[in-house]
Amino acid sequence: GVYVDGTLGGGGHAAGICGKLNENGLLIGIDRDETAIARAGARLAPFGERVQLVHGNFRDTAAILDRLGIDAVDGMLFDLGVSSPQLDDGERGFSYRTDAPLDMRMDTRAALSARNLVNEAPEEEIANILWQFGEERASRAIARAIVKARAQAPITTTAQLARIVESVLPRKGRQHPGTRTFQALRIAVNGELDALDALLDSSVRLLGQGGRMAVITFHSLEDRRVKQFFDLRSRPEIDRPEWPAPRPNPDYCFRPLSRKPVTAGEEELSTNPRSRSAKLRGVEKII
Repeated sequence: GVYVDGTLGGGGHAAGICGKLNENGLLIGIDRDETAIARAGARLAPFGERVQLVHGNFRDTAAILDRLGIDAVDGMLFDLGVSSPQLDDGERGFSYRTDAPLDMRMDTRAALSARNLVNEAPEEEIANILWQFGEERASRAIARAIVKARAQAPITTTAQLARIVESVLPRKGRQHPGTRTFQALRIAVNGELDALDALLDSSVRLLGQGGRMAVITFHSLEDRRVKQFFDLRSRPEIDRPEWPAPRPNPDYCFRPLSRKPVTAGEEELSTNPRSRSAKLRGVEKII
């Protein structure tokens, strides 16, 4: 069959898929990070022509497949958010754990970085980003502190930003007070939720009958979108209080692969702590 790994990352999932392909199978690996493409390319080299790598955004999966002359695929996998290699490379500026340039771009060709955002966006826009994409209750206070700090000197590093957040939210417990702020800025810089919406909208026509789609999410904003999209299209009928009886669902096309999201077990958590917040949802196209 033909499969898509739309978030290639380190190539772990892709290698797992390729190990199941026969000589006629094909995996299309997509990532917006050129470094990821290069690293995964080396890891997947033994699979030869069964792998085709594309530097691009998974929101454009439909256009990428169209360019490759592929009408439908047998499976698609999307592991959302920032990858472990991106987090572990302090110079990429995704994490408050390492003092580095404030960047957060998954695609280094992109014009907008987190540095641009915190130094140039109006206070209200920053507050809205922190609330909408980080669900940060102290969004207005943090935005106010950012604007005050940048008036004295540009905010150019992750450590500077982390200190500003800590001046508003003193550290309590295990979670760093900047966790939600860094998440929100990263999502805004990379347009992650818009990309997810575009992908979900195109997924129905990209999957062939019997094809499967799996999505791994790491926070409620992502998971809520995926859950609602899959749920709506997995109901043969829909009902409303004002209707005398349920009606056929015009969007019905999926069968859920599990009743609840699949989460990491204790064994995986012991070796991969970052999987703690991961939720895997999957569907099969039946119509």
